[in-house]
Amino acid sequence: MGVTHVSNVVHIVDDDESFRTAIQRLLRASGYAVETYESAEQLLQRLPDDTGPSCILLDIRIPGLSGPDLQDRLSALGSHLPIVFLTGHADVPTTVKVMKAGADDLLTKPVTKDELIAALERAIARSRAWWDKNEQLHSLQTLVDRLTPRERQVFERVARGRMNKEIARELGATERTIKAHRSNIMDKLHIASVTDLVLIAERLRVLVEQPAEIKR
Repeated sequence: MGVTHVSNVVHIVDDDESFRTAIQRLLRASGYAVETYESAEQLLQRLPDDTGPSCILLDIRIPGLSGPDLQDRLSALGSHLPIVFLTGHADVPTTVKVMKAGADDLLTKPVTKDELIAALERAIARSRAWWDKNEQLHSLQTLVDRLTPRERQVFERVARGRMNKEIARELGATERTIKAHRSNIMDKLHIASVTDLVLIAERLRVLVEQPAEIKR
């Protein structure tokens, strides 16, 4: 199976040292970067940076903070790392709980290599999709941030469907000036239509904000 790029990191949390070592060796041989933790507390102390596609391979029953408890803690911290659970004793209530809380998968030990790799690939694919979306949004936000304050006001009003005449009246400008601002906005955002402008505004949630006013 063609697996991964080395930047794909699997964070293994398991109190069984021999298991951690074996899985670490297997995953590194398969092309993953691997970080290991013997407890949930240790992972929280060395909280992984969101620096690229990655996931957590997490035992359910570990001393101290349990796997499901760690899942709750990470969620509260706003972590976007997908979690694949491992357990030697799968019970229905725990399975339902962790899956409802957003776990990507739950595997039962002993797990086969193919089963493990497939689950991790699905989790990392979701992580990669989140990263790609975030990078796209960041790129769009960078473009919008280059607008002048006045262009930003025109941008927001065009996105709300205002006509040039309305915008000119609201901002105390001439229609000719508003047209010039619109042209500049299109150039700066590298777009050719109002439809594209509206899509950018929606993706950046500009339309949920009230347009700012310039005091004259």
